[in-house]
Amino acid sequence: MDLTVPQGSAFGLIGPNGAGKTTFIKSILGIVQPTEGTVRVLGGTPEDPRVRARIGYLPERLHLPGTWTAPAFLATVARLKGLPSNPASGLRLLERVGLADAVGRRIGGYSKGMRQRLGLAAALVGDPALLVLDEPTDGIDPMGRMEVRRILQEEVRRGTTLFLNSHLLAETERVCDRIAILAGGRVVREGRLEDLARGGARWLVRFAPGAQAENLAAAGFARSGADGQYHVEAEDPAALNAALDRARATGALMVELRRDGTDLESVLMGTVEAAA
Repeated sequence: MDLTVPQGSAFGLIGPNGAGKTTFIKSILGIVQPTEGTVRVLGGTPEDPRVRARIGYLPERLHLPGTWTAPAFLATVARLKGLPSNPASGLRLLERVGLADAVGRRIGGYSKGMRQRLGLAAALVGDPALLVLDEPTDGIDPMGRMEVRRILQEEVRRGTTLFLNSHLLAETERVCDRIAILAGGRVVREGRLEDLARGGARWLVRFAPGAQAENLAAAGFARSGADGQYHVEAEDPAALNAALDRARATGALMVELRRDGTDLESVLMGTVEAAA
């Protein structure tokens, strides 16, 4: 496989079970060694401790010391990264991931969702340049997923590169701007999420009752179903707004606008079936 993740991007790796996603992540981190080829991370090799110190990692199977407290665990992660002791920083991280009320409890009493939150906090220790997250919201309730998504978006805005592996495709869609589809150990499709999943230049528009189909057709809109739904081709925002202005000039009132296309699940299924 050949894959390049742009710096500062939110990159999602998706694919069926057994495609090789977790193995690839382990090769990025130097946990497993490729039999051939080259892996470069942050301009260096995965085996370089200086490179590893700039990576935050949340594994798919998270094993935590049950007799420890969360602050003690984060302090150990910081020491492993060669960072100075800073208990206040660890407490801020725990508050950020929603564990402020559990700092005095032993990790063994944490729920699965709480353990995932602690794993995310550990990945964030030291403000890493690269976050590698393998199923980060596994076991977290819907409200918690929203909080995790907010944290990841904040990190990307900060300039962090995010590399995400998740079976929750809706979460991947909400967080990532680029994806790669892995099947049988090969990257079979890769690119901007907008280009792969959302139909490019085609838009779906729904107009309020009373819009005249013939007038909308003259403005460039083709009927796309019942209930006042039409589609229009527009290569850029200027072309889209010009088409909408023509429609409004006929008296049509727009009540819904969205890009035409398929969701990420459909893209995955179609791509894997084509590659089989």
